[in-house]
Amino acid sequence: MNPIQEYQLRDTRRYFFGKAAAGIGGAALASVMKPELLLADSADESAGVLPALHHPPTAKRVIWLFMADGPSQMDLFDYKPKMEEYFDKDLPDSVRNGQRITTMTSGQTRFPIAPTLFKFRPHGDNGTLISELLPEIGSIVDDITIVKSMHTDAINHDPAITFIQTGSELPGRPSAGAWISYGIGSPNQNLPSFVVLTSRIAPGSATQALFSRLWGSGFLPTKHQGVGLRSQGDPVLYLSNPAGVDPTTRRKMLDGLAKLNQKRFEEVGDPEINTRIAQYEMAFRMQTSVPELTDISKEPKHVLDMYGPEVTDPGTFAYNCLLARRMAERGVRYTQVFLRGWDHHGALPGSIRQLTKAADRPAAALVKDLKQRGMLDDTLVVWGGEFGRTVYSQGTLTKDNYGRDHHPRNFTMWFAGGGMKKGLVHGETDDFSYNITEKPMHVHDLNATLLHCLGIDHEKLTYRFQGRDFRLTDVHGNVVKDILA
Repeated sequence: MNPIQEYQLRDTRRYFFGKAAAGIGGAALASVMKPELLLADSADESAGVLPALHHPPTAKRVIWLFMADGPSQMDLFDYKPKMEEYFDKDLPDSVRNGQRITTMTSGQTRFPIAPTLFKFRPHGDNGTLISELLPEIGSIVDDITIVKSMHTDAINHDPAITFIQTGSELPGRPSAGAWISYGIGSPNQNLPSFVVLTSRIAPGSATQALFSRLWGSGFLPTKHQGVGLRSQGDPVLYLSNPAGVDPTTRRKMLDGLAKLNQKRFEEVGDPEINTRIAQYEMAFRMQTSVPELTDISKEPKHVLDMYGPEVTDPGTFAYNCLLARRMAERGVRYTQVFLRGWDHHGALPGSIRQLTKAADRPAAALVKDLKQRGMLDDTLVVWGGEFGRTVYSQGTLTKDNYGRDHHPRNFTMWFAGGGMKKGLVHGETDDFSYNITEKPMHVHDLNATLLHCLGIDHEKLTYRFQGRDFRLTDVHGNVVKDILA
């Protein structure tokens, strides 16, 4: 058969069944053919009503403060005082137990232990020990759950960050934000359901590249991919009308284009055509909604002061944390704020001081801000990166300087609001912060738990592609009920 005719026949058949699901038998037939469609299509989203869910949600939205490049858990949250006795002694073989290491340290003749240089202080009702580098996060410790027993499969940055974002080390799968957008949509029709903010890194910090596929939609419809906001020029490319084009003219152009696209859809039934129509309309509405979102001039001074002096500088982590709160107020379902620079293979003490100075206050302020507005209970805040750091030094170790290599065996994340317990420390590691000794939590468990908080059963949110049903957690993952309120 002629390839063009084959394509048209295939899409006509898809179009027929799509129409049938929507018309002949309505929701009943749709539920037989593709039950998960009921999640995304059953809501009156314009009224801000949540779609039909698998169970009652504890969170309506997620804000993930993603600390890209692997923060050192030993220097921030996982206090190991016994390591002071082991300074410059080799990591015992019984601890490593033949576990793989990266090529960056595999050539070292020694693996000398580097105790943290930083003091830990008790915070909150339970006296939770937090590094002196994070005094503001220490001040909210009674409102957060700290998980010290996270672990992952990948040992290098790109596969590890791809894994935690998409549930697979191989590029091409939908990101968590895209799955959530596909599953429950958005109550706001004037902003995307999934927004990404990339913060400027602190001076002198080493960092890895971020690729847009990390917030892509993969094989899901493209309307579910994350929309990145820029810190310079138009927040979104081509947001402003070009010279000589006013809003009325733009509206007429879009109406004409929509008619042409609708005609094409009726011919071939390609769902991406409807996505294109919807995204053009969204872009038109964003010409008003995005400038209003990014204008923080009316924020009260006491709120700005809470986030710190960098909050008025677009592109800083402080500014992006404030924007994340403003997006939560406006119904954005999933906001991801990236902060890079935690890749401390060398000169860790100096670099991490600079980075935590930029990261600590805004993250705590976001939690406090949401709480004082009565929004923390139904907003899930996540803090963490793709893996942790080794107890042994990479490169030369001195009394006041060291580096740390990648460590997937355990790392620390924390959560606030959205149905999480308050003031909890979950999981434990050995004296070397090298192996988990209690309550491990895998990346698939993390994503299963996040979906659960949003009212989604991670085993039921699926999408058929290339002959099999895919999901964010692949064929793994368990909801970690111990950290849920």
